[in-house]
Amino acid sequence: MNHHLTQNKIDIDTRLVTTGAVLTVAGTVVAGTGMIIAAIAVLSAGRRLVRTMDVPPSQQAAQQWRRAKEASLAGLQAWQSTSDAQNGSAAR
Repeated sequence: MNHHLTQNKIDIDTRLVTTGAVLTVAGTVVAGTGMIIAAIAVLSAGRRLVRTMDVPPSQQAAQQWRRAKEASLAGLQAWQSTSDAQNGSAAR
C-alpha cells in the first residue's frame, strides 16, 4: 500500500490582502481627518462662546468657589449651633 501524504496549503490571494490593507489605511486617514476637523470646529465654537461672555470663566469659577465655601461654613455653623443647643438642653 502506498500512502500519499497530502499537504494542505492555504492559497491566499495577495491582491485582495493588499487591497484590504490599502483600504484600511485610507479609512484610517479619512477618519483621522474627520476627527481633527470636528475638534477644530468644537474648539472654535468654545473660543467664540468664551469671547462673548460677560464674566470670564476664571472669574465665574472663583465666584462659585467663594459661594461654595460660604455655604459650607454656614452649614457647619448651623450644625454646630444645633448640636450646642441639643447638648445644652440635655444637660439641664
